[in-house]
Amino acid sequence: MKLKEKIIEEIKKIYDPEIPVNIYDLGLIYNIEIINQNEVNIEMTLTSPNCPVAESLPKMVKENLSSIDGISKVNLNLVWSPPWTKDMMSEEAKLELNL
Repeated sequence: MKLKEKIIEEIKKIYDPEIPVNIYDLGLIYNIEIINQNEVNIEMTLTSPNCPVAESLPKMVKENLSSIDGISKVNLNLVWSPPWTKDMMSEEAKLELNL
């Protein structure tokens, strides 16, 4: 399994507390970049700037990814542009939420 697949697998274990869908399928992860084979840059957003998990969700992403063998550093950038919308969700997530 490639490193990027492992990263996505780890991210899919994290759920938004308000929506029963993992944050990857919700479309909260905007970018995953692997540098020097062992450093990961993640660009993510939250469903809203007032999200009650604004502190804990990025921290969980960082901790989960740091536990992957071979990753020595996780740089997480929380961004608000473009703002998250339901259109960013995967088809699977939309089906699960009956959207």
